[in-house]
Amino acid sequence: MTDCPESVSSGPIYLNAVELICSLGLGASQVSNNLFGTIPQQGYLSLSEHYTPGKKLHLGLVSNDLPTVPIESEISRNNQFLTALANPLLPAIDKLKGVFGPHRIGVVVGTSTSGIAEAEKALVYRNQNGVFPDDYHYRKQEVSAPSRFLAAYLGVTGPAWTVSTACTSGGKALASAARLLKLGVCDAVIAGGADTLCRMTVEGFSSLSVLDSDICNPFSRNRKGINIGEGAALFIVTRDEGPVRLAGYGESSDAHHISAPHPKGVGAESAMQQALDMAGITAESIDYLNFHGTATEQNDKMEAIAAYKVLGNDIACSSTKPLTGHTLAAAGSIEAAFCWLGLQRNDGLIPPHLWDHEPDPDLPVMHGLAKTSLPAKMKMAMSNSFAFGGNNISLILAGE
Repeated sequence: MTDCPESVSSGPIYLNAVELICSLGLGASQVSNNLFGTIPQQGYLSLSEHYTPGKKLHLGLVSNDLPTVPIESEISRNNQFLTALANPLLPAIDKLKGVFGPHRIGVVVGTSTSGIAEAEKALVYRNQNGVFPDDYHYRKQEVSAPSRFLAAYLGVTGPAWTVSTACTSGGKALASAARLLKLGVCDAVIAGGADTLCRMTVEGFSSLSVLDSDICNPFSRNRKGINIGEGAALFIVTRDEGPVRLAGYGESSDAHHISAPHPKGVGAESAMQQALDMAGITAESIDYLNFHGTATEQNDKMEAIAAYKVLGNDIACSSTKPLTGHTLAAAGSIEAAFCWLGLQRNDGLIPPHLWDHEPDPDLPVMHGLAKTSLPAKMKMAMSNSFAFGGNNISLILAGE
């Protein structure tokens, strides 16, 4: 096998295939049908007190049956999600292994919870019985677990690592994949994000007083906070021409505060502009913006300000978190997948924005908020993800 020529560094990067799982279902087809179809009156979030006994919350729970993780020491709900997504991609991945060799295929996965839910159960068992259960392995909760497992399951031996930058992780995994391809280190990368619910996550956000007991209400004057969800998305990323191109990405870290965003959206604005610059386009080329849109007071305000500065106030835009909850480290990859699905459509439909239709007068006017469709096929979409510590990423996807 020869090394990749230097010329690949300037070539386009394609997102050739995607699979995802979230409260909207399992698989690209089911998720797309629910995302762009008629939304049931009760929505797709579940009212549950499983993680907060005595206190019911709306959560973006996955209810699909999940496959068994084939490596005993790696069994976790996180890895069940990844197994469910990897299985339909196996024929394509096996073909890539045959063409390039396993050593030329990498894996980059974003996560924040990894196998913490399994560790929580194991600790309860230990408190009751004095020993850990026989099937407990500390490695399940290591942040490296998702990428380690996925590389082993797929039989690939290229670079494999996990990105854990909170809510930007899944988006940054795609940017990392693009860099591996541009550097000529890999010929294909399996990239995305996966996070599952656990008590530490739900109770942690509850302690920050940012959870809404109702379905969240992004960019409304009445917004009260977020819903938490779980999910995963995986992409096959290559230089081979495919249906969607990763046209640009921008990353920044304004480090304004450990958990609060910069009030003027300085880092968010920078990430969005960097993505446009990399794509070599102006704001007018973006047909649709998928907001990070958590429905918290500060995040929505700073993102609205940043989006207005970079894209103006006519851009068609929405936050999909009332449908899925905030899937944390998986959010960037799942919402990029929503854009990927939108770019495949010919009817101009865009992901919906569920809210009470009461704009916040303190935010810039957004004429395109909650728009349901475009006048023509979506050609370019931007997806934003912002995280604790002022960590920001903006992706631009282009339909081919």
